[in-house]
Amino acid sequence: MSTVAKRWTYEDYLKLEDDKRYEIIGGKLIEMPAPTTTHQRIVGRLFRLMSDFVEENSLGEVFVSPVDIILSEENVVQPDIVFVSKEKEDIISERGVFGTPDIVVEVISPSTLKRDTEDKKKLYAEYGVKELWLIFPGEKAVEVFSLKEKDYEVCSFAYEKGKISSCLLKGLEVNLEKLFKEVL
Repeated sequence: MSTVAKRWTYEDYLKLEDDKRYEIIGGKLIEMPAPTTTHQRIVGRLFRLMSDFVEENSLGEVFVSPVDIILSEENVVQPDIVFVSKEKEDIISERGVFGTPDIVVEVISPSTLKRDTEDKKKLYAEYGVKELWLIFPGEKAVEVFSLKEKDYEVCSFAYEKGKISSCLLKGLEVNLEKLFKEVL
């Protein structure tokens, strides 16, 4: 008798018939908790800033979760915010983004800490996501990482006050006091 766990694929994922949110990482199906209002405030503020900047400079498109990012048959994720450059717009379809976006943003919650900061960070590096933002609402901190070779290096960091900058989207700056306004 085999005790090998089922390896989930994008095809299996599409057949799910409930209203829950899931990701597939390394063939494992992972149910995602509903985001908090604090999480949603932060995502909404950052999405507006990024989207306006990208649109004003005609750089590509920004998407807010839930949107499927299909990195491979066994790796389907739903980051909080995703930027796809104009040069890669052919990976965008009605069903999701089929390929590697340029920037991924994850707002970290206690229940997703390890998955977002370790598992998904490694996955994003493996698939060549050029820039990764990790936002920690509890600490009011943001780390922006830039991909060098096959690993991430910090390109911008701020805690409570100050600004963080995108290394990929030159000129995009985010004021932390505004981003974390009303965060408990």
